[in-house]
Amino acid sequence: MVAPASDRSSPQDDGTPDGLICPASAIFDAQAVTARINVAIAEASSEKAIRAATVAALAQARSAGMARIAAAFQAQPFAARPTTRAYSWLTDQIVKTVLDVAIKHLHPLPNPTEGERLSLIAVGGYGRGEMAPQSDVDLLFLTPYKITPWAESVIESMLYMLWDLKLKVGHASRTVKDCLRLAKDDYTIRTSLVEYRHLAGDAALADDLGGRLWSDLFKSTASDFIEAKLAERETRHRKQGGQRYVVEPNVKEGKGGLRDLQSLFWISKYVHGVKDTAELVNLGVFTPEEFETFVTAEDFLWAVRCHIHLIAGRATDQLTFDMQVEVAAAMGYTDRGGRRGVEHFMQAFFRQATHVGELTRIVLTALEANHTKQDPMLVRLLKRRKKAKPPYAIKQNRLTVANEKAFLADKLNILRLFEEALRTGTLLHPDAMRLISANLDQIDAEMREDKEAQRIFLDLLLKHGNPDRALRRMNELGVLSAFIPEFAPIVAMMQFNMYHHYTVDEHTIQCISNLAQIERKELIEELPVVSGILERGVNRKVLYVALLLHDIGKGRDEDHSILGAQIARKVAPRLGLNKKDCDTVEWLIRYHLLMSDVAQKRDIAEPRTVRGFAKAVKSTERLDLLTALTVCDIRGVGPGTWNNWKAVLIRDLYKATKSALETGLEDLNRETREAEAKRALRAALSDWDNKALKTELGRHYGPYWQGLPLAAQTVFAKLLRDIADDEIKIDLMLDEDRDATRACFAVVDHAGLFSRMTGALALVGANVVDARTYTSNDGYATAVFWIQDNDGNPYEAARLPRLRKMIARTLRGEVVAKEALKDKDKIKKRERAFKVPTNISFDNEGSEIYTIIEVDTRDRPGLLYDLTRTLADSHVYIASAVIATYGEQVVDTFYVKDIVGLKYFSESKRAGLERKLREAITQGAERAVAG
Repeated sequence: MVAPASDRSSPQDDGTPDGLICPASAIFDAQAVTARINVAIAEASSEKAIRAATVAALAQARSAGMARIAAAFQAQPFAARPTTRAYSWLTDQIVKTVLDVAIKHLHPLPNPTEGERLSLIAVGGYGRGEMAPQSDVDLLFLTPYKITPWAESVIESMLYMLWDLKLKVGHASRTVKDCLRLAKDDYTIRTSLVEYRHLAGDAALADDLGGRLWSDLFKSTASDFIEAKLAERETRHRKQGGQRYVVEPNVKEGKGGLRDLQSLFWISKYVHGVKDTAELVNLGVFTPEEFETFVTAEDFLWAVRCHIHLIAGRATDQLTFDMQVEVAAAMGYTDRGGRRGVEHFMQAFFRQATHVGELTRIVLTALEANHTKQDPMLVRLLKRRKKAKPPYAIKQNRLTVANEKAFLADKLNILRLFEEALRTGTLLHPDAMRLISANLDQIDAEMREDKEAQRIFLDLLLKHGNPDRALRRMNELGVLSAFIPEFAPIVAMMQFNMYHHYTVDEHTIQCISNLAQIERKELIEELPVVSGILERGVNRKVLYVALLLHDIGKGRDEDHSILGAQIARKVAPRLGLNKKDCDTVEWLIRYHLLMSDVAQKRDIAEPRTVRGFAKAVKSTERLDLLTALTVCDIRGVGPGTWNNWKAVLIRDLYKATKSALETGLEDLNRETREAEAKRALRAALSDWDNKALKTELGRHYGPYWQGLPLAAQTVFAKLLRDIADDEIKIDLMLDEDRDATRACFAVVDHAGLFSRMTGALALVGANVVDARTYTSNDGYATAVFWIQDNDGNPYEAARLPRLRKMIARTLRGEVVAKEALKDKDKIKKRERAFKVPTNISFDNEGSEIYTIIEVDTRDRPGLLYDLTRTLADSHVYIASAVIATYGEQVVDTFYVKDIVGLKYFSESKRAGLERKLREAITQGAERAVAG
């Protein structure tokens, strides 16, 4: 098929175009601009002056036109199509005017020869007639034969003027033969020519290019082009993170972005010669409903892209955290229903990205059937899968419906289709997807209560070993929300923070994927405790249903754990669970954060911590289930969230609680732990003489023995042996079990020492994840910090000398942390959009001898130092600090006593401390975003 050169003709080609965001005359008044240029040219005395006059007139006109388009778009923030056309039309007028000046005034040619014809052609996105405010201007200067001196002069003058206008111009000067030859070998060039559009100059030359492209190249190379575009798409997705739900998506290049939609059009145009995507409906590629989805997704994504360009003032397509907030506001999204406007916006964005994914699968599978090359016979034999049971069939290695009538006769077949896909190990064919999408109304209240439907659904979770595959496809097609309507609100729900990498629904599926991996024994080495729990056996039905529903209450004003448990009370029976199992699911959801919170925010060495947790859990059965759920939940947050540090905390809490539940809570006391710790240290220091050993065992108070691991106690024993009063002893060591560097300090104790240590660590960029400090009865401070670098890793050996030097200088007073930290205590610009309310609580019940102060607030490099300095200035003794970081949010927990060694029972003292802490947080936050 030969397509005309000016196909997909857009309003720009008309002198008075329709469909722009505002009247064409308001964007660019051609008569007025031409008149102004002519007056200026008449007074110009050189080519340079003519160019300068032209640029001055066009710059003013372009600036005014861009401003009018932007104002009109801001008033109609979703009107993407007329906006992108308007930017393209304005660019057309600029480029045509520049060509006109170059030909008529700079390089007039009264009698051009056949070889001195020149055609100006727009290619790429500009050729399509769609431009964002900062889009590139891609031009092809087409000549019939080798470029002549005249054409070269015209092109050079044009480019100088366009560059002076600050346009980002991509350009090439070629003959028709050049285009064919280069496009044959270079898919980027070939793709740009798919969307060429004649702008000005010799139209016959442009027509010739169009005819030759279709007859000599496109018609016979559809298979190659499709494969190249699919490979390019795969590479692009991998580069952008491979996920549709990345936290800072690229609206153009990311999965489900504009480039995916454009690829569909390129391929369709290449194969079918269509002028517009609407023609794909008549060709049977899209249904009318799917085409409507295409248009909606394209409009939304273009609107987002245009807003990004306008806000940034430059060409960028990344929806960074700070940009998300601004785009959401520009598009009119507001805070409501317990969620920020930016979260509503990003949910809409991810839903459109999902639609793009569905459309891509439909078109590409349809094209694949007719145009992709078949694998060799041997490969096809090796790929053979199980045969599908009626009424299903395998088509193009995908599962589809062989008999629609038979399929629709039983509504449960909608669920059975996913079970059959898991059984046969096949993906769903787009024909089957379309059939399901068109019949979602079959999934009604009657079907949800059907025992066979419940059985099929639970089998999808429990029977085939990879439930995440079925759940993800069910979710994308709307089946999961139809079968469990309470799931619908969390679909594509984004949580605006730096902790969660996925939307709530994808996080849920990631959690279930992790559980399935553990059950398949793929993570025994990485997760020995949970692998052992599942090996010994748990109620799998309860665990999978609890994971599926654990975040179902998110996105409302209420606590999502409480609301989720209430929702589960209704949903779990509908999934076929008995009363006992429903109660356990409800309990797991209500307390699904308990183990994580206790492990990460409390001192597990404190007997009351374990005793309180054991009382809440009550049985080893629930402990096993909660441990498995907790690990899967943390791992499902995103790559890198689970680490050895969290593994040690969860493992220690699990073992201590299991022991307490099996042997009795009365064994959890300080005296027992102290005796065990001293016995272990005596064995570790077996080569010491009795006098030295007696000194070491007698110099520490009870909390020291209960709060430190044996390895740290052994280090301190060696540091304290023969220490002088003016000495500062430091030991830095990799703690492999905890994925952190352990920093031990031994020094004569004095007021504010713990704070100075945190300041020293902050100065070298160390993140404190845990800390303990004790004073011996002979006046020495023994403090241990577990620290990581900014990437969450232990410090490399090469960096330890600098670390040691800075710590020593700060402790000796040579460096004042408060002053030195001012330049380092900053929050990055792109991270300033996050809001974390500050909450401070006091707990006198969680520890036998300490008051627990928990500070939940916005993290920043100097926060811990500010908090400990404030406490030190208030004469608060800090025994230990536990730090839990969740992206931009941090929970710093301090175990403290007052100056005389008592808890903070006085309400007025607690209020005074809280006020001072809040002041320190506020002042530090203001400093962190200043400048």
